[in-house]
Amino acid sequence: MAFYTPPDFSAPRLAGAPDAAFEAAPADGVLPDAYFPTTNLPTFVKVGGRWRLPREPRMDGAIVRDEHGELWIREGRRVRAGQPVAIGHAEDGSEGLLVHARAFRDDSGGDEFQFMSSDVSREKPIDYQVMARLLVDERERGGYPVWVTGPALVHSRARRDMQWFVRNGFVGALLAGNAVAAHDIEAAIYGTTLGMSERGVPTQGGHALHVRAINRVRRAGSIHAAVEQGIITDGIMHALVACKVPFVLTGSIRDDGPLPDVVTDMLEAQDRMREHTVRATMAILVATALHAIATGNMLPAFIMDSETELRELPTICVDSSEFVVSKLKDRGTHQAFGVVTNAQDFMHILRLFVERELETRRAGTPGGTGR
Repeated sequence: MAFYTPPDFSAPRLAGAPDAAFEAAPADGVLPDAYFPTTNLPTFVKVGGRWRLPREPRMDGAIVRDEHGELWIREGRRVRAGQPVAIGHAEDGSEGLLVHARAFRDDSGGDEFQFMSSDVSREKPIDYQVMARLLVDERERGGYPVWVTGPALVHSRARRDMQWFVRNGFVGALLAGNAVAAHDIEAAIYGTTLGMSERGVPTQGGHALHVRAINRVRRAGSIHAAVEQGIITDGIMHALVACKVPFVLTGSIRDDGPLPDVVTDMLEAQDRMREHTVRATMAILVATALHAIATGNMLPAFIMDSETELRELPTICVDSSEFVVSKLKDRGTHQAFGVVTNAQDFMHILRLFVERELETRRAGTPGGTGR
């Protein structure tokens, strides 16, 4: 596994570096021209002679100092006129800003996959045992795994597996689009997805069943209300409501309906998703290109247990196309481990290995205590 190695702040080049410079934002939602754009890697800012980590890290943001002297990473649109914003171009600490690109070193001997250095290939072995241990570890430590799913997960008959992960405490929050919920609810009410039966056979009038399902929920008022009224009796959305697991559904120009719970304002949708990505201790992105990339942009590559204790944020991206996984990594989510397979196989096999891991730990088998 990879271990965090902090920068050597006693080294002359860092000890002698100046404090970071700040410049006031010229207007609401406008950053100084020389502002320092953030990455998802650990980034230290020297203030008052001390190197500090800003809160709520993410890529494509700016470093802002609040009225109490706290440092935050904020999207440019959320910065207000007059707020001090860190400026500079150098990432090596010479301007009081240090991007610690080599924060995690590998002491595993190469036996486990590495989130920070893994190549993408459908021929690469998939270590489900490691992923299962990570998920069980997160549940045991009270972590917050964020799942990001596309509708292929519902169509591929992985719906029951996703429901199992929700009901057994492995989902902190679900981020998805209108289609995931619509087709899951279609399956709950009519037993079809996109009008196809579980055997993949078209049904009479099936092309309209997803919009009929949406209409049923709109009549009820919300997904929660539809569950309470007995309209939705099983599936992913039912499990989320029953287990009080939060979800964010965001809209697109393609949406039918949409469902009443869908956030159609994109800026509000970003903010709603961000409420969960700042809490994430693990991310599992399954069969969704745009949602995976959007979420990846909001995630740091690490978790801050404190300003001196950091660990990698395990990020697993699953898609049947190598292109999607590579695109996510190319857009800056370097920590993502790519799994090139279909959603159904991934969900079935991951559940099997998680169940085995749980049984191993219950039995107290040596080696069954995690990493």
